[in-house]
Amino acid sequence: MTLLSIAHLSKSFDGVKAVDDVSFDLEAGQLLALIGPNGAGKSTCFNMINGQLKPTSGAIHFDGHDIAGLRPREIWRRGVGRTFQIAATFNSMTVLENVQMALLSHERRLFSPFGRVASWREQDALDLLDLVGMAGHARRSCAVLAYGDVKRVELAIALAHGPKLLLMDEPTAGMAPQERNALMALTARLAKEHMIGVLFTEHSMDVVFAHADRLIVLARGHLIAQGDAATIRNDARVREVYLGTGASFTPRGESA
Repeated sequence: MTLLSIAHLSKSFDGVKAVDDVSFDLEAGQLLALIGPNGAGKSTCFNMINGQLKPTSGAIHFDGHDIAGLRPREIWRRGVGRTFQIAATFNSMTVLENVQMALLSHERRLFSPFGRVASWREQDALDLLDLVGMAGHARRSCAVLAYGDVKRVELAIALAHGPKLLLMDEPTAGMAPQERNALMALTARLAKEHMIGVLFTEHSMDVVFAHADRLIVLARGHLIAQGDAATIRNDARVREVYLGTGASFTPRGESA
């Protein structure tokens, strides 16, 4: 099922086209990597989908509705979650409280004057932490966690409102290789189990080729290639503008 459909998407800044006539689809349960060299238009494209930028032209259809130009919070409420390159958690709170805050936000109860919230939806928050392997750290402060664990907590927060689409901006930035692959393997498993579409940007090509179901490649605002890992690795234009020879990268299912 097509969950996200991008059609002829463009964005100009003072007459300069940062994204120029980009089109692609994302299926439910699929991991789609958006890659390209610096200045390719990845962040601009990503931020239009998330609502931080309004497209100059084109359509963004999510779950059957055009969301182009909606505010980020409106898009979030329609079922789009997001994680960021630099993990955003409340260090003064416990792991459990961070996820409870996300649940409270979804319920629009952040400013409710009625009752204590310390135990509100505690089991739901624990269940989310269990999904990402962090239930055993629920009572610890986020301030003392290793960075890889903070990224897992951020993923639980992003899942708190049951998103259909998850946008992940450089999800493994700052992580060690083993942590990177563990996080993306977890994300892939959750995406397929819960039929969540995942669009992610990533500079680590080992992560991209190991975990993405499909890839789209941008260069100077243009979409120059899309397909599975083998197709992208063997694309001469992609190798020229981004991957070098590509010889060191092995698509999923192939032996090195």
